[in-house]
Amino acid sequence: MVNTPVQNTGSFQFLRRAIALCGQGVAWLTLVMVLLTFTVVILRYGFNLGWIWLQESLTYLHVAVFTIAAAWTLQLDGHVRVDIFYAEMPVKKRALVDLVGTLVFLVPFCIYLLVIAWPYVSSSWKLLESSREAGGLPLVFLLKSLILVLPALLLSQSLINVTDAWKTIRSNDT
Repeated sequence: MVNTPVQNTGSFQFLRRAIALCGQGVAWLTLVMVLLTFTVVILRYGFNLGWIWLQESLTYLHVAVFTIAAAWTLQLDGHVRVDIFYAEMPVKKRALVDLVGTLVFLVPFCIYLLVIAWPYVSSSWKLLESSREAGGLPLVFLLKSLILVLPALLLSQSLINVTDAWKTIRSNDT
């Protein structure tokens, strides 16, 4: 995403705030994961106790953080990039790279993921799928739903990025 004054004005402010709020909200889950992991280790090795549901909850939290915060990371331009030429480019050229990259790579990937994941997630919902493990969490269908949340949020951020890049390209600034 191009860091210009254009991006923070006008269009899609509600969507920007919603994505940021989702990302900031699940970011706190990383602290919960650390504390929960510490608890699991202490219980297992200190007291010889363990519960499958407690260990599975770590997986749920981990998936939630990565799928929900991905769009926020994109919004903050915090994703990994091979930056050989990009940093030295003028703002309009960076906007063009962002526009093309979003339209050619990110949007098709998100649409593909939505299409192929839909039957997988919907069958899980039909069964109200739960853990295969005895004592596991009965919410696997909710976990699998996050597979659809990832591309939905990324597509929303893509709309913002495309709009911002287009405005930057069309602006009279150099």
